[in-house]
Amino acid sequence: ARMVFDMIDVDNSGTLVKQEIIQAVSSDQKVIDFLVNCGNPNLQYLLVPARLELALNQLDTDSDGEIDACEWEQAIEAALKAKLEQRRAQREKAAAADRKEIEEFTAEFLNAARECFQLIDKDDSGTLTKDEIVKAVTSDKIVIQFLRSCGEANLQFLLQPARLGKALDVLDTSKDGELDIDE
Repeated sequence: ARMVFDMIDVDNSGTLVKQEIIQAVSSDQKVIDFLVNCGNPNLQYLLVPARLELALNQLDTDSDGEIDACEWEQAIEAALKAKLEQRRAQREKAAAADRKEIEEFTAEFLNAARECFQLIDKDDSGTLTKDEIVKAVTSDKIVIQFLRSCGEANLQFLLQPARLGKALDVLDTSKDGELDIDE
């Protein structure tokens, strides 16, 4: 930021006057690029002829008709703070959206898993033996159709016999040979 100030301050007076700014914003590509990307509307308005006077007045906080290095740096600091706040808000918004997506996925998965459990639990015991599960996923057309169409890859694995035994062992967290609704 200070380097750009110095680039605009061609007479090395330590202050910027309107003519120096007009010259820099119309012909110095480094200055133009900096102003375009700085994030401070007042600095960006220096690039817009119709808004130049208003921007200069906003930057010239002591109203002496010149912008000194302190005024320039205050504008840059304000721009950085605003940009950081904007990025923080964007990150927070994205994190909230991610949390919501995970919550929705979890709810949808749990609903599908409960429905599948109830379809397999023909005796309404509240638990499923490995044999009940194997029988249901290999021969019960309603269960098979549900699993194929539920859209839940984590349930559809039940349709793959080669993985079924190991998966059931993992799911049986109590190691009692049966799966309850929570498992």
